[in-house]
Amino acid sequence: MNATKFLSAFLFLLFFAFAAQAQIPKVPNVGSDALSSQVLSILDNSSSDLNLTGDQTSKLKANNKSFVNDLMKVVGGSGSDDSKKSSILGLKNKRLKFLTDLMGNELAQKYLGKVISGINPLKSKLGLAALAF
Repeated sequence: MNATKFLSAFLFLLFFAFAAQAQIPKVPNVGSDALSSQVLSILDNSSSDLNLTGDQTSKLKANNKSFVNDLMKVVGGSGSDDSKKSSILGLKNKRLKFLTDLMGNELAQKYLGKVISGINPLKSKLGLAALAF
């Protein structure tokens, strides 16, 4: 009789453990392609009312694409968090220099302000990549 009670209790606890484990919510994994296209869209659309020339716009869009690609390569790389942080900050500084050379300091700051306001909702998804903005 004791063995039956023990076995019943053991099976009940085992079933309860599996049922509790099955209820753990899974966090949806956003693909890096979808995230990089969102970031690229924000970067491209932030220059819409800055009155840039056609040449400036094309250079900015080309730089935006290479910047996002480089950023996602760094974030998806196998280095340590510290090396990723330093690489991301290096990309940020390089981009800031490009933007000030292309647009001047005033327009670059206005553009970056728009980019930051557009990126803010994505910061939790970006993780370390958010350091670049």
